[in-house]
Amino acid sequence: MNRDIQREIKKIIDENRVVLFMKGTPSSPMCRLSANIVMMLKEHGIHDFKNIDILNDFAIREGVKVFSDWPSLPQLYVSGEFIGGSEEVQELYDSGVLEKKLQDSM
Repeated sequence: MNRDIQREIKKIIDENRVVLFMKGTPSSPMCRLSANIVMMLKEHGIHDFKNIDILNDFAIREGVKVFSDWPSLPQLYVSGEFIGGSEEVQELYDSGVLEKKLQDSM
């Protein structure tokens, strides 16, 4: 059976307020960039978010890059909106915009 990866990704994003496509898990991130985004989310009180370990699923890892038209991982979505990769999330965090987006999504 062929998977419809784009539909699968859209469903994950639509059904979860905060989604992080990352390397590893929140309790055991497998890269500094993923760990950094997890830290930012937790600092803003977001402890219960959907994480997708892209190291365990090649189709999702490559499919999310197509879905977002963004070449790198991790990738963060809030309320269905693609927030960005590591650098973009860091900029939003530093400016206070990430906190506002997270609060607005509640």
